[in-house]
Amino acid sequence: MPRKKISALNSKDRYRILDEFWTMVALLESKEEVKHFFKDMLSVTESIMLARRIQIARLLLSGWSYDRIEKRLGTSPTTIASVHKWLQGGFGGYTEAIPKLEKEIARREDVQEKRMEEGVPLSKAWMRKKYPLHYLLVNMLREEEVTPPQKLRKKDN
Repeated sequence: MPRKKISALNSKDRYRILDEFWTMVALLESKEEVKHFFKDMLSVTESIMLARRIQIARLLLSGWSYDRIEKRLGTSPTTIASVHKWLQGGFGGYTEAIPKLEKEIARREDVQEKRMEEGVPLSKAWMRKKYPLHYLLVNMLREEEVTPPQKLRKKDN
């Protein structure tokens, strides 16, 4: 497909084209749909470059220095500076998306940790699963997330 210079597009066409693109992305409903769409749209190199920018943004928001990021990811200071500039003065996309990503990563790690713990013989989670009647009260409290009642104070008479 021959390239067309962006400057050759008038602002109305540019807006329409970008609006169609953003709308198409927003209409994708599952992770699989998004993954297939971008695999069709981007080369592997382009996908990795976008993913690296996200990694850089996460590390910058975590307080990492340029040098440390450069050593860890092998990226150039120019790329790190560009991402930092977008974080500071962009449209807020990174700052909105990164916390959501962090939350999802933490959730996945919790699930993985629970799976590992349940598979470890003689761990508390394994014992609760293996002997549910022995841990009936504990399991019921965990399922209902009921807090035990507090001690009652004696009234002074």
